[in-house]
Amino acid sequence: MQRYLFDKGFFNAQASYRLDTLRGRQIRVNYRVNERAGYYLRTVTYNIADPRVDSLVRQSLDRAAVKVGNRFDLDAISAERVRIETQLRDQGYYAFTRQYVQFGDVDTIRRATDRLATDSLHRPVDVSLTVLNPPGMAAHPVYRIGAVDVRISPDETQPAAFVSQPDTVTRNGVLYLLNGRNLSSRLLDNKILLRPGDLYSQIKYRETQRQLFLLNQFKFVNLNFTDTTSRRLQTLITATPLDKYEATAEGGLTVLYQAQSYPGGFGSLSFRARNLLGGLETFELTGRYGLEAQTGFLTAPGASKQVYTSQELGISSSLIFPQILFPGPLRNRFNPYNPRTQVSLSYNNTLRPDFRRSLLRGTMAYSWQTTTNKQFSFLIADVNLINANFDTDLGRLFEQQLDSLANLGSTIKLSFRRSLSSSISFAYTYNNNAPGISQGGLRRPTNFLRTVVESGGTTLNFLPNRLIDTANTNLQFYKFLRFNVDFRHYIPLRNRAMLAFRINTGVAYGYGPDGGPVPYEKLFFVGGSNSVRAWLPRRLGPGAAYPYLANSPNRPAIDPNTEQFIYLFEQPGNVLLEGSAEVRGRLFHLGADINGAFFIDAGNVWTLRNNNSTRPGATFQLDSFFPQIAVGTGVGLRIDFSFFVIRLDGGIKVWDPARRYFDSENRLVDDRFILPKFSLRQLSRGPNPLVINFGIGYPF
Repeated sequence: MQRYLFDKGFFNAQASYRLDTLRGRQIRVNYRVNERAGYYLRTVTYNIADPRVDSLVRQSLDRAAVKVGNRFDLDAISAERVRIETQLRDQGYYAFTRQYVQFGDVDTIRRATDRLATDSLHRPVDVSLTVLNPPGMAAHPVYRIGAVDVRISPDETQPAAFVSQPDTVTRNGVLYLLNGRNLSSRLLDNKILLRPGDLYSQIKYRETQRQLFLLNQFKFVNLNFTDTTSRRLQTLITATPLDKYEATAEGGLTVLYQAQSYPGGFGSLSFRARNLLGGLETFELTGRYGLEAQTGFLTAPGASKQVYTSQELGISSSLIFPQILFPGPLRNRFNPYNPRTQVSLSYNNTLRPDFRRSLLRGTMAYSWQTTTNKQFSFLIADVNLINANFDTDLGRLFEQQLDSLANLGSTIKLSFRRSLSSSISFAYTYNNNAPGISQGGLRRPTNFLRTVVESGGTTLNFLPNRLIDTANTNLQFYKFLRFNVDFRHYIPLRNRAMLAFRINTGVAYGYGPDGGPVPYEKLFFVGGSNSVRAWLPRRLGPGAAYPYLANSPNRPAIDPNTEQFIYLFEQPGNVLLEGSAEVRGRLFHLGADINGAFFIDAGNVWTLRNNNSTRPGATFQLDSFFPQIAVGTGVGLRIDFSFFVIRLDGGIKVWDPARRYFDSENRLVDDRFILPKFSLRQLSRGPNPLVINFGIGYPF
């Protein structure tokens, strides 16, 4: 303890202990620590013999880890040595190491008249850093890049074994020995940042290696430098390609879930071809088939069949290019940012006992990454053709049920329209949480921000409404705008404990010719394992609206046995506002980290237009939305295997905005503060039941 305090600037600190004898031959240890006054930096002196090094270091003192006025900290001194080493190695000093930066003895004796010398809590200290020259040399040597060779190795076990006459291409002074591989030297050249004649740069060395790895074309990438007498670094980049063709298979078994299905199987087969067209692109083709026996559907009167078969068949393909496919020189500006162009086409067919639904989707997207924390994605085309019908065993009954739900305010039937939905979108993601760090292992506060702006049916604005009328084309078109922001903030409390916050908001606005519908998949939903966890998935909202029965639209639908609302369908909305706060911490380790959590969730969705007069309180209004925000709380248990997290969360309602209504005797009932109605004796049957959510991964 005394040594630690000394390294943190408390030079006169004292640590001692006292032993107390207890019963049972036990001893209690009492540690006594007196840190005394801390020493703060009065002056920081740099003694650098090499004039050029001295100039470079002094130009960057604004980024120094040690500054006048800060308390003395040996860790800060070490960080400054690393900073100087990093800076110089990026300026051509290939052989420079932090061992040349020496930290001299501190001076605590020299007097001064400043505040640090007179303050009883602040003692002055003077420190000096000396940058030595190499033994027997008047200055540090500066290195430049010499010849640069890029060799494609056929075998990682024999990287030096090449064919007798390898393919040779020269671009921008870099020699490419392709060894018979049909690889684009132009695209490879965009990833090579080391050029003959340039000063050696450690950043360019690491970025070159990273860019080549991100191509997903090579198993290994090695960069080797050979020092010559003229201080020219002969550079050899050796890359070992991955297999050109790769196939993977996956299978699984569905399990019984809430008595809704019998076990069934599914399988998928994926095929990947690298460098298919010689441009370092990757082609992927995946097929999936699933078969499941299910119960719980509507049945015809007198029918004896209780188990039905549900099938799903899907196939998807994509071609990924390591560049921005765009005419003109603009695409070259993205070369340093790991650009990607992905063209995809997929088809999915679902055959259930109650409906058939098929989806044909085509997309084209650009993505790039300016830094390790900032990612951009531009979806320039997303076209979806949806077709559904009820020509199945239970199709007629299911269609009747959808019509009944529509009379209750449900919009789920919209997802079964024959429709064409097209959109463009732009997304920005910022994430400064280092990959591979578990939620409990953070060392500093981190943030995550994702913003998405989407415009649907934009090209339809150039056509008259009569040409896109649903009645004439028998096809539903959509024109809409959608905006979504998801922000998360993580604060470490102590080792393996943290605070996590999330705010998620969005707006979806439709402006089509027939009332402006928004595609069902583009609406917002609240409730479930990654939302307000005290409500069932997608069952919260909209606003203060409550579920009601068809024969009594002015009365809520309440189960008389449990006093719970009867939610028969999902509750979509055009406006989303939700937030969560969660305390996470490790409980113990048993094969995996067993973590606990306490959370508070709040949020709701609203409609933008009052299309259904029988659902008051569903429309978003600035003067009334605040008391319509639902609140839930609960605890969670997480089994963290580091690479895989199994999560169980139990939530209860605190504030339910829908619990304000008139009963059968026309009396106003206001049970919005519903927390007192939670009872351990009625975990599942009371008016405020415990809602269990199962999830994979953390909720946010």
